[in-house]
Formats: sequence, structure tokens, C-alpha cells
Amino acid sequence: MEQRLNEIVRSIAPLDERAMELARSRLDRLTKPPGSLGRLEEVAVQVAGIMGDPRPKISRKVVFVLAADHGVVAEGVSPYPQVVTAQMVANFVRGGAAINVLARRAGADVVVADLGVAAREYLPAAGFLAQPVRPGTRNFVREDAMSRAEALQAIFAGYELASRTVTPRTSLIGLGEMGIGNTTASSAIVAALLGCDAGEVVGPGTGLDADGVRRKAEVVERSLRSRAPDPEDPLDVLAKVGGFEIAGLVGVALAAAERRLPILVDGFISGAAALVAARLAPALQQYLIASHCSAEPGHRAVLRALGLRPLLDLSLRLGEGTGAALAMPLVEAAVAILDEMATFEEAGVSDRG
Repeated sequence: MEQRLNEIVRSIAPLDERAMELARSRLDRLTKPPGSLGRLEEVAVQVAGIMGDPRPKISRKVVFVLAADHGVVAEGVSPYPQVVTAQMVANFVRGGAAINVLARRAGADVVVADLGVAAREYLPAAGFLAQPVRPGTRNFVREDAMSRAEALQAIFAGYELASRTVTPRTSLIGLGEMGIGNTTASSAIVAALLGCDAGEVVGPGTGLDADGVRRKAEVVERSLRSRAPDPEDPLDVLAKVGGFEIAGLVGVALAAAERRLPILVDGFISGAAALVAARLAPALQQYLIASHCSAEPGHRAVLRALGLRPLLDLSLRLGEGTGAALAMPLVEAAVAILDEMATFEEAGVSDRG
């Protein structure tokens, strides 16, 4: 499986410089002062390079919401019981969660998948894709969250899910997740890969108070000491302190980049997955667009490490892909400006001297 992963990594191409050059040239000829649409112009050029088209168009949009549970919740890192993961999967299927509401407004499909939900009796009978590695990771304070083989299995579950879901009309991918305890796993991943203290990246997650945040940071510190993940081996980090849904999002990102699709990263958890994916496949980093900056402190560290500037800063910390859904219309607007706005010549408007 590692050989296949390496083949996928090698297949991810750099951005199309010619398409980006043509996109910049057209933007500078549109009926506006050069650069006056700011970040929209930057996004338009990036999407042109990703898709290899100087006038790209956005059609079908998909948010992938992957769910799994975490054995580390046994350490008291979340105020919510683990059963909530399965119950929220049912809520996603019914269309009653925040991501469903925001995706409807954005005109995006929501694909829900179980990568390792523990309370399986609470899962709905249909309406989601079941690809569980097993019912939740192990408590990584005491043992590795998963084996290396299980980490690869989860990556390929996400990769195959995206490969089956993406159609020729698909042009924008959003990363989302659900899993009680997954901010703890994300904190451990980010601290390990970036070599920073747990206190710098651990936040309240689903609503811990100050004492709870301190306990959570101590759990992350203990896990990093006991598991000793290798920061030069992102797969080792993922296996020792990660989660199945995080690994699945790595696979979704790899499949999207392989197909030259822009990837809207949501918050801290999908940011941790994007960081792992970019460490595995450095060319993938150019395919990432940060939808927003989470209120979780670790997310800012992730954005800095990936060199990403978020499109929005709304103090969100929900996950589910909500920030990605909110940012989708901005990406659509950026490429629509590039494709639909008239040049000075086309509009018969005098350009500056």
C-alpha cells in the first residue's frame, strides 16, 4: 500500500504556470484598476493553475464529511460523550446539521462517510457510506492510535471515496469531519509535525473550560512522550496519534489534487489532515485554499506552516466543513470575475494612459 501511496504522490502535478500567466494577463485587462479585487484575483489565478485552464469554471461542489471516534476520549478530553459522533452522522443524513444548511446555500453536495464510528447501533440504516477501519482508534496515551497498515487503509478509504464521488463536472472539493476527541488528535499531529509545545496548539474544542484545556494539553504532551512519533515520517505521526477520519481526509485531498481540483480546507481538524497530506505530497500544498481561520489556536499554526491566508475569519470552531461551504461562493465569484467580466477592449471603456 505504501508503494501505491508513493505512486499517487508522484502523480500530483505542479500548478500550470501558463494558465496562471494567462489568467493574470486577463485580470489586468478587465474593467477595473489592476489588483483592485484583491484576494479574489489571487484565488482566480490559483484555481486557473490548479485546473490548468486560464478561464476555469466552477460547476459541481462537494463537501466530504468523514466521521470516526477516538480512544483518547477515555482521558476526559471532551465534554461530550462518544455516542454523539454516531448521532451526528444521523443528523447529517437527515440534513439537519450546520453543514447541511450551509452546503444547501452554497449549492454543494454533502457526502457523509463512516471511517470508524464506535456507537454503531446509533448509525442510520442508510444515507451514508460505511468504510470503517474499526470502531474508533485506540487511546494513544497508552498505545498507538492505529497501526501503520490501518492508517494506510483509512487514507485509501478516503481516496477511493473521493475517486468514486468525483465526476467530470466536479470542480471544487471541501474537507469536513466529525469525531468526538478529534481536536485532541489534531493537536497531537500538529505539535508532532511542527515541533511545538502542546500548549501552543491545544484549544477548547467542543467547549472545555480553562482547566479542561490544561488537562487536554497534558494528555497531548504525555502522548507525544509515550508514542514518540517521527516528525520526518507523516505516516508514522498519523498512525501513532491520529484518527481514521483525519487519515481519510488525507486520502480525499490526494484524490482531489491528483485530479487537479482545488481543495477548500475547513478548520483545525481538516487543517491537520491537509498538513499531513502536504508533508506526504509537497506538490499538493499549492492545491489548498484556506476557507477560514478557526478559533482553535492550533489552526493558526497550521495555516502558517502551509503558507495559507484564510478567506474568512469568523471565529468558527464547529468543523463539519462549515467554513469550506461558506467559502465556496467566494471561490465561485473569483473565477466568475475572471471568466465573465469584460475587458476594457470588449466593453469599449478607455484604459488608463
